[in-house]
Amino acid sequence: MSSNWYDNAIIYHIYPLGFCGAPKYNEGGPVEYRLDKVINWIPHLKEMNVDAVYFGPIFESVEHGYDTVDYKTIDRRLGDNESFKKICRELHENGIRVILDGVFNHVGRGFHGFKDIQQNGPQSKYCSWFHNLNFGGPSPMGDNFWYEGWSGHYNLVKLNLKNPEVCDYLIDAVNFWMDEFDIDGIRFDAADCIEFDFFKRIRTVCKSRKPDFWLMGEIIFGDYKRWANPEMLDSVTNYECYKGIYSSHNSKNYFEIDYSINRQSGSNAIYPGINLYNFVDNHDVNRIASTVENQAYLPLIYTLLYTMPGIPSIYYGSEYGIQGVKANNSDDNLRPCLEFSQMANENTALYQHIVKLGRIYKAYPALRTGSYKTIIIRNQQILFQKELNGQIVYVALNLEDKDFDMNFGTGMNALVDIVGGAPVSINNGNAYVKMPPFSAMIIVEDDIVNEEPQQSAAPVNTETEIVPGCTYRHYKGGMYEVVSLAMHSETLEELVIYKSKKDGTMWARPKSLFAGMVGSEPRFKKVD
Repeated sequence: MSSNWYDNAIIYHIYPLGFCGAPKYNEGGPVEYRLDKVINWIPHLKEMNVDAVYFGPIFESVEHGYDTVDYKTIDRRLGDNESFKKICRELHENGIRVILDGVFNHVGRGFHGFKDIQQNGPQSKYCSWFHNLNFGGPSPMGDNFWYEGWSGHYNLVKLNLKNPEVCDYLIDAVNFWMDEFDIDGIRFDAADCIEFDFFKRIRTVCKSRKPDFWLMGEIIFGDYKRWANPEMLDSVTNYECYKGIYSSHNSKNYFEIDYSINRQSGSNAIYPGINLYNFVDNHDVNRIASTVENQAYLPLIYTLLYTMPGIPSIYYGSEYGIQGVKANNSDDNLRPCLEFSQMANENTALYQHIVKLGRIYKAYPALRTGSYKTIIIRNQQILFQKELNGQIVYVALNLEDKDFDMNFGTGMNALVDIVGGAPVSINNGNAYVKMPPFSAMIIVEDDIVNEEPQQSAAPVNTETEIVPGCTYRHYKGGMYEVVSLAMHSETLEELVIYKSKKDGTMWARPKSLFAGMVGSEPRFKKVD
């Protein structure tokens, strides 16, 4: 299992200006503490087992946040530096990390260096800070000089990242974020446009200060390992599978997404050792609930998101199935203002499914970082296996509008679908389950998600003292040595750390489950 938190994380993506209902343009008015409402969402995030919040642009800008004016000042439409420090503190105290959007390819026209050129012309010391800036003719915005706008957008002035002064300035800003807000990672906007040497420098700086600092880049096309590698970024946006997830459901063709997953992470993976950032929607693309042709596909889509190789991310509000499409060349519909109290009117069944997926994701390491293997693939059905250190989890999806009889070979003696809580029939090594229409199943040997605390009238395990160094027999026959007792750093829950006598595999389980009962017998019984 990876030791990095981000390889085992669930990430929640917020576009702050939209989420808070901020005015479209920054008119320079008084500070409004709109982003403080994130604190009220913390119980919601914890229920979803979220590990980190990725905030879209939060620094002073002209309009949408990607036209930065000041990298060291929180946008007055959202709050100020002190209020954001408090937000970060509250998130950290609740075990939730903070990721910021690093918009380093371009700045807004209100950026101090650009305004200096407007005022001082060729005498400005900032002329070399911008890409292809020259005084040979006017800009489309009426300046008496020309400059390169990112992707033809002249309100986004492209920086010259080959200039060491520019790189020093941006890295100083990152150091400021780490000092002031104690951030845990950066998502790099337009990463495909940024110089590789800049990524190498910023990796050295960030990892020297926080070895587990996460660096993720926005990459839409190309060979992901050009950016995600030991010298540069830890991860990039997985746009290939983003498209494959919705397309394979709309076209009823699971071969499409299975091909992409196997290409990226299968036995002949082209991205070995890279956990890509997976998503089904974000601030730039239509909401998944508007993209799919049938809302019944949504639970299957999110089951796939949480179980395929990579890091799952939820875009704010989509856990409730809210809709939104681009209109009139505007992204505003994708970035709505949401109040938590209103979410009870949305798709709460989908939300509860996603909450359960979060619990399952945390319970089974194989789902997070295990290897991927296709077992059955058909147009409207897929069964794949995730495996890690002997732990095997099966994931089954039925996209058809009728029942499907799923049969597969297994070496296990007992299996259960932990999504529905029902056992799976096994006969002579062959597992069988009848899958209802539009259903998703996660099938395991040992269900530690649906087990409820024993009532007082039920059998209890009187051996509540767990003794390190002693050997315990699992109710299915396996022998384990208890190594130590520990405390979860975020929930303070007591944990038992134990080792397989057979192969030395290390495991951790809540003490309440380790000492619990399965039917009328202890889950683990001390034998010496």
